[in-house]
Amino acid sequence: LQNGAVPGEQGKQEKSVKRGNWGNQIEFVLTSVGYAVGLGNVWRFPYLCYRNGGGAFMFPYFIMLVFCGIPLFFMELSFGQFASQGCLGVWRVSPMFKGVGYGMMVVSTYIGIYYNVVICIAFYYFFVSMTRVLPWTYCSNPWNTPDCVGVLDGNLSSRVALNITQLLNTTQKRTSPSEEYWRRYVLNLSDDIGNLGEVRLPLLGCLGVSWVVVFLCLIKGVKSSGKVVYFTATFPYVVLTILFVRGITLEGAVTGIMYYLTPQWDKILNAKVWGDAASQIFYSLGCAWGGLITMASYNKFHNNCYRDSIIISITNCATSVYAGFVIFSILGFMANHLGVDVSKVADHGPGLAFVAYPEALTLLPISPLWSILFFFMLILLGLGTQFCLLETLVTAIVDEVGNEWIIRKKTFVTLGVAVAGFLLGVPLTTQAGIYWLLLMDNYAASFSLVVISCIMCVAIMYIYGHRNYFKDIEMMLGFPPPLFFQICWRFISPAIIFFILVFTVIQYRPISYNEYVYPTWAISIGFLMALSSVICIPIYAIYKVCRSEGDTLLERLKNATKASKDWGPALPEHRSGRYAPAFSPSTESHLEVQPLQPEKGQSEAVAASPVQGSNGSAHSQDSRL
Repeated sequence: LQNGAVPGEQGKQEKSVKRGNWGNQIEFVLTSVGYAVGLGNVWRFPYLCYRNGGGAFMFPYFIMLVFCGIPLFFMELSFGQFASQGCLGVWRVSPMFKGVGYGMMVVSTYIGIYYNVVICIAFYYFFVSMTRVLPWTYCSNPWNTPDCVGVLDGNLSSRVALNITQLLNTTQKRTSPSEEYWRRYVLNLSDDIGNLGEVRLPLLGCLGVSWVVVFLCLIKGVKSSGKVVYFTATFPYVVLTILFVRGITLEGAVTGIMYYLTPQWDKILNAKVWGDAASQIFYSLGCAWGGLITMASYNKFHNNCYRDSIIISITNCATSVYAGFVIFSILGFMANHLGVDVSKVADHGPGLAFVAYPEALTLLPISPLWSILFFFMLILLGLGTQFCLLETLVTAIVDEVGNEWIIRKKTFVTLGVAVAGFLLGVPLTTQAGIYWLLLMDNYAASFSLVVISCIMCVAIMYIYGHRNYFKDIEMMLGFPPPLFFQICWRFISPAIIFFILVFTVIQYRPISYNEYVYPTWAISIGFLMALSSVICIPIYAIYKVCRSEGDTLLERLKNATKASKDWGPALPEHRSGRYAPAFSPSTESHLEVQPLQPEKGQSEAVAASPVQGSNGSAHSQDSRL
């Protein structure tokens, strides 16, 4: 009876032969933690916290977590687990809204392309850190300019520190060796987004490595990735703790941490602070990417996903707060060393991961060791998210086609998606690659996610019906969702999502990278990427209404939004109550006999191949039926 399972759960074993299941519940929780905890926790949250009032930002952050983050997380997990389908199959609940599933796939494709490029840059830094002196320590390299001033160049007396302070105060901007290494050597940055220049071969090689790693970890779907996450989801915490202990023992670390945590309560009345808190919760948990639905679809039917959603959401947010200590303790040490304010060295995004933090590491004894640890942690954080992005796409394709052949050839589908992802990532390794990467990050996965999530809430709560959905959850978990979640799902969460959408539109500023301002045509491409995922929803809805039966438009709409006959639990033994297959002989044959044909063939196949724990149960299941 583990994990809230009920007797008769052995039937689920049959499904696991065909579709696959998690080996145990820990694998699911670790995978979901790895998915939710990504690079943003390290390079976005600490900066947002420091910019938006330090400790005061925690207040709106946790309010948004409770009223929007956890309810949406629970909704997506319960949705995927109930139907045991990926982000396309679950829309049997209301076929007209299947475009939401396609929108999720498009978003996951965009993120999957550029996310792996960030991982490949982390791989590159990881490899070049295996040296006695980090290559971005001094200004004496061929790629450095006269403006370069290294913190370790020449005599480390107070006179040099004073000169650096004067340099920072004058109009001539000091460039650090780490910034020149990043811009002039690693990226060899071109002057314009349209000027692609050459492909940076070291980055291309690392991109190949990162896609091979992702493919090998997913070669057997959740069976193999479930084993890998024991390491990829837990080891970043070991590294964070090592860096934290190293950070807080440094001189000036307390200053950095005070910068990070000192509350500025006047900022709480600022709408931007609340908007940032809501957006960060929303994007950090990975809502509307399709990954949560996909991961939950491999759970056992009676698994307590309510408990899981609370554990995973809180772990994700606690990691963000913890990472802030790690980042700001070392930035405080660096600011103290330079004799400048912490705000001068604080940064976010790639600038923090590949410029500010690596520069701070050069000041530590045995700096290559800390650099290797830091970039290894970034790689693992990125891979945890990347696994789920790829699995989301593969699961959606396999479930949609759904025949025996494609289930057997799932590895080849994974390979095909990985190769396509690699080829689409190649332009991002050119000299203008970082411009394209930031364009995709800012537009492909921003307001479109909010729209998708809002429509999903409305479709489940108001079109399918909240009473139906609460009954489904009660049937699955043994208890209805708590009253708080019922209120959040129906009123509060959609209102907060709508607020984020309005806030995103009001706060919109055209994208820029350092001093470079993007041209209009590039921003237009960004908007097209954002629209490409949202446009799936109305296009599919119109298509479905046109194909539905009915004489009037209203009848067609009713038929298009009505749950299809095969909506409900995937396994016959779980189809009780409203889903019991006792309506008519034709329905009975549709619901019961069809799934047994593949199972029967499967049991014979299993008898021939030694799949652990399935052979006997498959035969007993056959004879029982």
